[in-house]
Amino acid sequence: MNPNDSQLDRYRRQIRFAPLGEAGQRRLMDGRVLIVGCGALGCVAADMLARAGVGFLRIADRDFVELDNLHRQTLFDQHDAAAQLPKAVAAAQRLKRVNSDVHVEPVVVDVGPANLRQLASGVDLLIDGTDNFETRYLLNDYAVASSAPWIFAGCVGAEGQTMAIVPGETPCLTCLMPEPPSAAALPTCDTAGVLGPIVSVVAALQAMEALKLLSGHRDRLHPGLTVVDLWNNQIRSIGVAAGRNPDCPTCVRRQFDWLTGSRGAAARQLCGRNSVQIAPTAGEPVVLDVLAEKLRGVGQVTTNPYLVRLEVDDYVLTIFADGRTLVGGTDDLAIARTLHAKYVGS
Repeated sequence: MNPNDSQLDRYRRQIRFAPLGEAGQRRLMDGRVLIVGCGALGCVAADMLARAGVGFLRIADRDFVELDNLHRQTLFDQHDAAAQLPKAVAAAQRLKRVNSDVHVEPVVVDVGPANLRQLASGVDLLIDGTDNFETRYLLNDYAVASSAPWIFAGCVGAEGQTMAIVPGETPCLTCLMPEPPSAAALPTCDTAGVLGPIVSVVAALQAMEALKLLSGHRDRLHPGLTVVDLWNNQIRSIGVAAGRNPDCPTCVRRQFDWLTGSRGAAARQLCGRNSVQIAPTAGEPVVLDVLAEKLRGVGQVTTNPYLVRLEVDDYVLTIFADGRTLVGGTDDLAIARTLHAKYVGS
């Protein structure tokens, strides 16, 4: 890619930052990034990378826009929520209006062992915009297996943390946390809430590390975990160089249990949603108009090109074309599976 002067002109204020310069900007314009999850963190990071001129953004997200997303998920508006647009699609539409020179590829999918290799094919960097540790361990497995850098992040309440993970150079996620935190003990946005400013701060730190990597300045990466508590006005840096585990099952023994699918659940509770996601068992797409017709006598059915939604009794079932179902109105896995089998099929 040889951007002409008019393409470079929109980035002239970035180029004037001497450590980046024109050479770094050209690298950004050739950069390719996979953003896994386009909720709060993913929205802000994607927006910053698109505005910075990163040439290719693939956005993978399983969910659709809802009204209570809007206080922190900055790429969406009320019209997206009313239309029940998938987040990846709504984000791509917005980003194309922000910077039409950036190629944005939305993928409406639940990222898992079966599809991560394909989604990450041809990209230089993975950005963590997820809301669960299961997917983060999956990203870590893939990153180590393929020697691809990724940038971990998470937020809850007014606190957040982020760290760039470069396989072979930094500890991996398993080095620092050999097992996922206990779900019972871990605060979530449902139990502790989440404030928009912490999202923007943590995602900005993510985006900065991404710009360093993509522009060829890996030596400027922050060598540790950054922890931010905006409510108590605290920013801490925790050095992790000594945290490399010489017997790490992932980056030393190269056991990739999350990537092979030997660990992970087919059904999971969703953060802050009183909802459960049921993953498809057959891996076959759903013909949405056929399913909608089947369900019309059961309850209130609404559709768009990406999903079918059924409201029945006190529950809302949202079925996507890839076969996933979000069961709203319960966080009980057994009840969710029963409702899915009853109305969608086993």
